[in-house]
Amino acid sequence: MAEIKIAAIKRAGAFSPNHIGNDTAILNIVAEQLRKRGCEVNVYSEEQLANGAVAERIIVNMCREHRSIEILQQKEDEGCLVINSGYGIENCTRERMTRILVGSNIPYPESIIVNTDEAVKERLEKAGFNRCWIKRGDFHTMHREDVSYVRHTTEAQEVLQEYFLRGIKRAVISKHLDGDLIKFYGIAGSSFFHWFYPFNESYSKYGYESVNGKASNIGFDEAKLKKMCHDSAEILDVKIYGGDCIVSPEGEIRIIDFNDWPSFAPCRAEAAPHIAKAIMASIKKYMEKGGVR
Repeated sequence: MAEIKIAAIKRAGAFSPNHIGNDTAILNIVAEQLRKRGCEVNVYSEEQLANGAVAERIIVNMCREHRSIEILQQKEDEGCLVINSGYGIENCTRERMTRILVGSNIPYPESIIVNTDEAVKERLEKAGFNRCWIKRGDFHTMHREDVSYVRHTTEAQEVLQEYFLRGIKRAVISKHLDGDLIKFYGIAGSSFFHWFYPFNESYSKYGYESVNGKASNIGFDEAKLKKMCHDSAEILDVKIYGGDCIVSPEGEIRIIDFNDWPSFAPCRAEAAPHIAKAIMASIKKYMEKGGVR
């Protein structure tokens, strides 16, 4: 019998819009990599987690449900090893992420956080927000409509009203940034880092990559991008991460989105062994500190 018992928890389908297969695939491959390293890995759903089926003290997960995050945080408080941390997952919700990254001086678009029943047109005009992005602030993206690109302040007000009618109470409004859109994937404590231009590769979840369009291959400091992403992961408390950034025509980099444990779809086979290795390193530290097997 394997000495190290691990629970691997799949992401609920509602939180894998257009990516259910990809999200499941990366978790399954990582679970198999962990088994090859001598671990016993049992795969659960978020529903099973909520129903109390998970007894393992080591948990790797792609959870997004409110209840799941609360349970993961409780298990962490009780001394379990949880990757990604339930607190880190919560930090990647839009409003919290924006506040944390901006407060930590991570380059980020100029943004305001509002209640969806507010009149914001005048405020946006005064701040110079014409083209901008409106994103639900309270939680992770579940539908295409949770992220909206608008071309003027009147449209912004209309979209905000739609959010309010959908029951979304808070939103983040970020100024649109011109430049090359880059998607990235990384693993804290690992040499692995992968980036690419999603529009050029016809890689899309919602089709919004077309707003910035084909990348112009603007020169930028790749080492700076990698450090910025690793710093953001540490600040947000997520070990397995991905996201998006914009490289301005002047070569400046700004993060526009940061996600806990994405699908790694374009680089899954390459990433999985690195994810497993990073998990094993965390388990080793956990055991050395007296963690329960």
